[in-house]
Amino acid sequence: MKFRQIAATVLISAATAIASVFVYSKYMQPRQAGQFQNGSNDIPVNYARYTGAMPGTDTRANAVPPSDFTTAAKTAVPGVVHIKTKINPRQVSNGNGLQRKRSILQDLFGDEFFGDEFQGDGGGRRYYIPGQMASGSGVVISDDGYIVTNNHVVDDADEISVTLNSNRTYKAKVIGTDPNTDLAVIKIDAKGLPYLLYGNSDNVDIGQWVLAVGYPLNLEATVTAGIVSAKARAIGINTRQRRTAIESFIQTDAAVNQGNSGGALINTAGELIGINSAIASPTGAYAGYSYAIPVNLVKKVVNDLMKYGNVQRAYLGISYADPASYTDEDLKQQGITRDMAGVIVSDVTPAGAAQAAGVRKGDVITKVNGVVTSSFPEMSEQIGRYKPGDKITISYLRNSKEYTVDAVLKNLEGNTDIVKGTVLDKLGADLISLKQEDAARLGAKGGVLVNSINSGLLKRQTTMKPGFIILKAGNTTVTSIADLRKVLESQKNVQLLGIYNGQSGMYYYNLNMAGGEEF
Repeated sequence: MKFRQIAATVLISAATAIASVFVYSKYMQPRQAGQFQNGSNDIPVNYARYTGAMPGTDTRANAVPPSDFTTAAKTAVPGVVHIKTKINPRQVSNGNGLQRKRSILQDLFGDEFFGDEFQGDGGGRRYYIPGQMASGSGVVISDDGYIVTNNHVVDDADEISVTLNSNRTYKAKVIGTDPNTDLAVIKIDAKGLPYLLYGNSDNVDIGQWVLAVGYPLNLEATVTAGIVSAKARAIGINTRQRRTAIESFIQTDAAVNQGNSGGALINTAGELIGINSAIASPTGAYAGYSYAIPVNLVKKVVNDLMKYGNVQRAYLGISYADPASYTDEDLKQQGITRDMAGVIVSDVTPAGAAQAAGVRKGDVITKVNGVVTSSFPEMSEQIGRYKPGDKITISYLRNSKEYTVDAVLKNLEGNTDIVKGTVLDKLGADLISLKQEDAARLGAKGGVLVNSINSGLLKRQTTMKPGFIILKAGNTTVTSIADLRKVLESQKNVQLLGIYNGQSGMYYYNLNMAGGEEF
């Protein structure tokens, strides 16, 4: 009896071993290299495609991941570059507070206040800020030298140099930037470069292996591995700076440190699925999670920057609400439950795309073009892939019944025209025209609130802080963003005068709209 049991065990073990060898030889061995990109002899395009299919067919859906990441790393490393930036020392206007002599209205609009000492160059103290040097990473996306990176990597840089993995170094110029997504496109004068191929971030799954490639801590090219731990993650790093920012990050536990910004997040096929942008850390160094901008959003932004020089941003025209801000009774009245997956519409913009499509306050948007949008980051990413004038479908719940309607997206001006850059873009700030009731509390006719300051003249030439309220530009009273724009378009040297809510005294800042430092 024991002999029979032993014999059976041996037979089962042998069969298992034979099956294991067969499975490994068929599915787990490294794929044979196929075609190469850019005529290179050593950089495979995508080994997940090597399944013996006819050329030109896409068999990635049936491809089996490799047993290690060597080929993926070999594919990606040559297409990821080291970016070094230099900001020259600069002179800034310090915005000294001026003691009030009379009321705010008299200070702003009275002739006595604007005497000779405040005309012309504006007077006041000026001082220099030392130069700065920094570094980051970038991803080559074409063989003729176009590179995508983070906006914060090249933000306000006077000089940008790019070092390839082959150690060749080039000077780079900025093609376009988008603070809303923290992306930028730069260009070097080179040909025949190895570049990364776009993947599809919609196909990225939680638990999937990914690699981060970049130049952290001023080291040479570095590859780290991890898994996707979440998708459509918002961490507030962009949205707290700009009302119109988009955050829908791919969260991973691949080690990312300072210097990785702008580098590649790739899948095990060596395809670009994201641009590494941020880390979650109490110390500023890697502490467990890193965040990448999904490549499907990157593609749209990059294409716009290369074609128009700025992003053609589309808006649905809604405000949204966190279900936690609603009482149970409020939710019940609107037929909404707390576990309902979707975006609750708290308000609609008059004449906006959503209102024109019939969406109302209290509706719950569940899908955009058939793609489930369980949260606002998911919805904003989907909308962010389109431009003004594009027609999409919106699915929403109202009184527990789902509706699907067509909507034509619009720009921030409320139309479908191509958005061109204006003089306001040079300021590098998020501006808001004061509401009449807010201006009245300040004793003013109107004004422009500087909600946030990013890259641009305000950051380079002044010490202005977010929260500054512009009440006068030169000798012109400013009651709206349109007023400010007219002054800036007509004058080279402009003095902005205003207040900080809750602080005494007037503040003024000198600007040279040509971008220089002479006033």
